[in-house]
Amino acid sequence: MTKKRASAAKPSRSDARRKPVRKRPRGRFWPSLFKFLFKLTLVISVFVAIGMAYLDMQVRSKFEGKRWALPAKVYARPLELYPGQPLAMNDLKAELNSLGYRFVRSASAPGLAEWASTRARVHTRGFTFPDGYEPSRQLLLDFSGDNLSRIRDEEGRTLPLARLEPLLVGGIYPNSNEDRDLIRLQDAPPYLAEALIGIEDRSFYDHHGISFKGIARAMWVNFQAGRFVQGGSTLTQQLIKNFYLTADRTLLRKLTEIPMAVLLELHYGKDEILEAYLNEVYLGQSGARAVHGFGLASQYYFGRPLQELQLHQVALLAGLVKGPSFYDPRRNPQRAKERRDLVLSVLAERNVISAQQLAQAQAEDLDVVKEKNLHKGAYPAYLDLVKRQLREDYRDEDLSSEGLRVFTSMDPVVQGRAEEALVATMAKLEKRYGKKVDGLEGSMVVTDPQTGDALALVGGRDTRFQGFNRALDAVRPIGSLVKPAVYLAALEQGYTLASTLEDKALRVKLPNGDLWEPNNFDKKAHGLVPLHRALALSYNLATAKLGMDIGVERVVDMLHRLGVERDLKAYPSLLLGGQGMSPFEVAGMYQTIAANGFLTPLRAIRMVTDAQGQELSRYPFQVRQTVPVELIHLIQYAMQEVAREGTARSVYQQLPANLNVAGKTGTSNDQRDSWFAGFTGNRLAVVWLGRDDNSQLPLTGSSGALQVWTDFMRREQPQPYLARMPDGIEYVWIDEATGLRSDQRCEGSRQLPFLYGTAPQQAVSCGFNDPVGESLEWFRNWFR
Repeated sequence: MTKKRASAAKPSRSDARRKPVRKRPRGRFWPSLFKFLFKLTLVISVFVAIGMAYLDMQVRSKFEGKRWALPAKVYARPLELYPGQPLAMNDLKAELNSLGYRFVRSASAPGLAEWASTRARVHTRGFTFPDGYEPSRQLLLDFSGDNLSRIRDEEGRTLPLARLEPLLVGGIYPNSNEDRDLIRLQDAPPYLAEALIGIEDRSFYDHHGISFKGIARAMWVNFQAGRFVQGGSTLTQQLIKNFYLTADRTLLRKLTEIPMAVLLELHYGKDEILEAYLNEVYLGQSGARAVHGFGLASQYYFGRPLQELQLHQVALLAGLVKGPSFYDPRRNPQRAKERRDLVLSVLAERNVISAQQLAQAQAEDLDVVKEKNLHKGAYPAYLDLVKRQLREDYRDEDLSSEGLRVFTSMDPVVQGRAEEALVATMAKLEKRYGKKVDGLEGSMVVTDPQTGDALALVGGRDTRFQGFNRALDAVRPIGSLVKPAVYLAALEQGYTLASTLEDKALRVKLPNGDLWEPNNFDKKAHGLVPLHRALALSYNLATAKLGMDIGVERVVDMLHRLGVERDLKAYPSLLLGGQGMSPFEVAGMYQTIAANGFLTPLRAIRMVTDAQGQELSRYPFQVRQTVPVELIHLIQYAMQEVAREGTARSVYQQLPANLNVAGKTGTSNDQRDSWFAGFTGNRLAVVWLGRDDNSQLPLTGSSGALQVWTDFMRREQPQPYLARMPDGIEYVWIDEATGLRSDQRCEGSRQLPFLYGTAPQQAVSCGFNDPVGESLEWFRNWFR
């Protein structure tokens, strides 16, 4: 028995290897699970709280801070109206049309104008100018021929001066290329808010940022489609998506959008959210520029301010929210009309508009203006000039985000005429020369010679092309446009307009051993010629000989004094225009000649203000006398002879004889460039024609660029040039053949201006008897 008990008590080897198993006490599992879940929930709650705090900070900081990067707005000059002003009714109509005014029978609201045979009534919009706010008012304008004779207000009082608001010609955009015109909710036109809420979010004023009914509907549609095809977003969620997030249709974005929408509604009122939505929503694409907000969309689609839109136009904009590309009224007019009519029907269902209003609005056309007729962004070459001048004083980020207002010298009417003249004349040249002028390009600069204001700038044949700006960047040999500087330098060294020059073959050995052998355009030498004739007929040999005699360095100095800033090498080829310049540089040089020797840098910008209208910087006239006015008077006379009797004489086939054009034609070697620079009393214009590949053309300065210039001046009808004779100038009759004094009755004599004391003293006899003079001379000799 004892052995049995002992053997029973002894564990077996298998039992010895088996590990003991602990039994869990009953009732301990669920508390542990609950404890784990509590900790997990706590951790998740902390992360959610941190995430919500972060989202809340993001929502409030952007909504309360600077919400948008606002591009600088660039304005043209305002049209100033005053009695006696040279202003044709058609010109005023063109200006109003560019500003988006509607012509109606009764101008009873801002943005409207009515027309009669000799009278116009214009209801201005009002504008905050740098010198103060000019309110909206009615102007009654009386015309006498092509002049504005009287201005009266709505009460019949005569006004000495009135201004129209300036044309918004473009902006300087941020890197995102977003553009918008901010509006306030109370300034929105009737029906806009109702239309937007009715078609996009009927429960906007009832929900707290999200609509569970809308989300459920969208989830069912997406489940059936197997992908994201519809969202149940409220206006608040759409604002969150556009303002803070991306447009990607992902679950993560949707999950982020919902709490942010709730937070936004928690902090801000419905009207604040709706106003932000009106300014943020994406409504189209204008080239590389994204159109955001209803304010800008109104200008983009209808060419007028949002406040002036009618019911059917408001409905169209509201309908575009669903898909600006899909419902684009320019590309898909039928689809856009159906969407617009749906919005109108929703307004009628909600008793916002009557059945009669519904029928009238649905019967209207879309009224969308053609994109090419829009003026904002239509002047890329001029805007390029403005940007370059602004960057001398402002950072790029300030120009694209601070909402600055830039007031320029651009004249929309002059700009339009310059573009029309360039395009029309180039088309005529193509018709005349055919394939010989394939790829012909051109540019044009127009200024006011009295002020230096840059009125117009055309950068190429495609006037809306935002690329290579030939007016500023096409540096081409200027040919004979350099000759006024050569002759000015010679006049300063004692030459006169009557000085005799040798127009004969010339050979100049260059430092590198090469020979420079210029030639006249007609391949002939003309012998002895008066200085003024050599310039009028653009003789190369006489000019080259003159320049070498006085020294090329003196010509370089004169070019710098005329305003040319680039580095110039004193090579003989410079005397005949081998130096390259841009049309804008040439305009600056000729500006000094037209301004009587006063160097006046060309000015595109007049003033810059902040978004509230406070002046930041002013760009006043900068005038400095660099060439004596007496010398300028002499060269102006010779340049008028260019148009009267010389290479530009064809101008008077189209222009009035009393215009007194002064200018110079230019043709580079092998006829690769065609130039003309000339001015009248109040207009200076430089035209260049050529090919971008620098290949030869069948055009000279007179057969190409001069034709564009003449067409522009015919459209512009400028004031005549009336040169004032300085005190140190006298006019003397000269014999053309000999350069000696003559009598006005003598054949071949003409009157020329001279600096006092420089006119020839020796006279030539031409056979006229002067008995009184002969008797006096005999009497003097008798008593001598």
